[in-house]
Amino acid sequence: MAPKLKKFGARLAAAGLLALGIPAAGHALESAPVTSSRAVATLVTNTDAIQAGGQFKAALRLQLAPGWHTYWQNPGDAGVAADLTFDLPPGAKVSPIEWPVPIRVAEGPLTTFAYTGDLLLPVTFTAASAPVTLTAHATWLVCRDICVPEQGDFKLALPAGTLSPSAEAPLFTAAAARTPVSPTFHATVSTDGGILRLSGPGLPQGVTSAQFFPGGDGQTEGVGSQTPIARDQDLLLHLALGTTFDPHAPLTGVVILTTGSGVTKPFAISAAQGSIPAATPPQPLMFLLLAALGGGLLLNLMPCVFPVLAMKAMALARLSAADRRTVRLEAGSYTVGVVAAFAALGAVLIALRGAGQAVGWGFQFQSPLFVTLVAWVLCATGLNMSGVFSIGEGVTGTGQALAARRGHAGSFFTGLLAVVVATPCTASFMGAALAGALAAPPATALLVFAVMGLGLALPYASMAAAPRLAGLLPRPGRWMTTLRQALAFPMYGAAVWLVWVVSQQTGPTGVLIAGAGLVGVGFTAWMLGTAQSSSGRSRPVAYGVASAAGLATLALLTIGTTPGPETSEPFTPARLAQLQGEGRPVFVNMTAAWCLSCLVNERIALSPTAVRAAFDHAKVAYLKGDWTKQDPTISNFLREHDRDGVPLYVFYPPGRDPVVLPQILSEGDVLQQVAKLGS
Repeated sequence: MAPKLKKFGARLAAAGLLALGIPAAGHALESAPVTSSRAVATLVTNTDAIQAGGQFKAALRLQLAPGWHTYWQNPGDAGVAADLTFDLPPGAKVSPIEWPVPIRVAEGPLTTFAYTGDLLLPVTFTAASAPVTLTAHATWLVCRDICVPEQGDFKLALPAGTLSPSAEAPLFTAAAARTPVSPTFHATVSTDGGILRLSGPGLPQGVTSAQFFPGGDGQTEGVGSQTPIARDQDLLLHLALGTTFDPHAPLTGVVILTTGSGVTKPFAISAAQGSIPAATPPQPLMFLLLAALGGGLLLNLMPCVFPVLAMKAMALARLSAADRRTVRLEAGSYTVGVVAAFAALGAVLIALRGAGQAVGWGFQFQSPLFVTLVAWVLCATGLNMSGVFSIGEGVTGTGQALAARRGHAGSFFTGLLAVVVATPCTASFMGAALAGALAAPPATALLVFAVMGLGLALPYASMAAAPRLAGLLPRPGRWMTTLRQALAFPMYGAAVWLVWVVSQQTGPTGVLIAGAGLVGVGFTAWMLGTAQSSSGRSRPVAYGVASAAGLATLALLTIGTTPGPETSEPFTPARLAQLQGEGRPVFVNMTAAWCLSCLVNERIALSPTAVRAAFDHAKVAYLKGDWTKQDPTISNFLREHDRDGVPLYVFYPPGRDPVVLPQILSEGDVLQQVAKLGS
């Protein structure tokens, strides 16, 4: 028989055995498949025969149904990577999975790294002897609207003989083209995780787009394809810092570079920490100064500055009846305070940059202690404006006290406070001015910061140059008392926002400390106001009502910044039956940590205050089954409802048939079922 005919006959026989579900021997091309409606899985090799001591490729092949996907080695915000293990013959060796590059899959606020279509997950196998039978076990997760864990056992017999490409060899060639290689160029990441620099020999030329996939969960956020910044012989990519980024460890991952000719190459990198200069070329001084002036001016429209502008609105109203000299001095004092604060902040920023620290605009707000102190100061300012107390001659020592004074000192320290609360915001033009300032010599940088401060103070500073403008303002009157009380609420709102910032930085403990301090500020203000009142300086009842409402609003919103307590119970059939026997409505949530849809649904449909309140009002018991790890109890529950994956939501009204809710859940879906209990 001719060699080609023999090979055709062997393949035909193998195909027949596969059709019968029997593992083929001899020239096996694929193992017996493991099949579901979501994927077909097989074990394949790139050769029909092997030699003792030789190397070849084996792979788990997943042919995914349309709309379904599985996950990369780092799944991203949800998911679980596939796993492939071998029962190795004596002396044999196998490498880890050689992962091809994934794609990004975005669903709501979450991003995962996944594969679709026909996927090959190769390993390099070294055989100590020939022939050999490969025995492997694999697990993988497939997701669409639901996520379903799957698994399979595979056997593949390879005879001894000359290495020759199998029919599946082209699949391995295609997978190799998508598998990252070690680069000859160098990779560096800034210590704040914001910039990735690629430099040195071997860096592709003419790169037009780039993507970075972090090797570890949470190291960076899901930034997609971007145009890198070319500087000298370097490429700079902007990254979004993740929650698990370690400023003392290398950043690992895969970077995919695409050139203008359409050539795409993936590289596996390990970027060392280092200082990376700003990626902005030097700008003409006049451009920087104009950008700084415009950016500072637009800061007046940013919500960060509203609380301080409320304070200055009162000062402006008073100035309408003042003489020109007073107008000029108070406006000038405020301007000097703003410019001095900007210059001081710029000097600190430049000094820290020079010392190798990766800090940026608003760096002080990275300190929970600083944010908490500012929240207390703004709360005290609001209580003062509400009339709980007034700043008298003996009250000094705090930023709020200084800022609330009348006269030149009050204007100066109000300017300082304006800069402090303005730094979380960045207005238009500020980005170019800040980047240019940090790339310029120190003297130029300080000038740019000072001009930025002048821009922030410009509306008020204009009255220093033209005091007659103050005459256009409304005359003082009783309306100022109402305005003063009303303008206290931006202070309370700003304090609440800062407590939320603390919650993001430190969690519930920081919120408790900040909230306790706010209570202390309120108590101190009340004691001070009482002492002032008892000495003959009475306060109208309206002042007390306004301050009480302000403090109550602050307390309620502060509590609201903390995450709502988890009110669910672990699911068990016994607990479900017990609750039904008691006549309680029950909501069952079958979820898993790797299920993207589950996490999105919980955030959008099950966490809102309206849903929690509806559950409490209707006494709905909330049972949650966690299928992150295999659990036969949950598996049986899923099968009872004709499901083989999560999410699954079932609502049990008392005395009625259970209702299976949609897999893509909305707040309205849940509230609708609770509302039906009343009917």
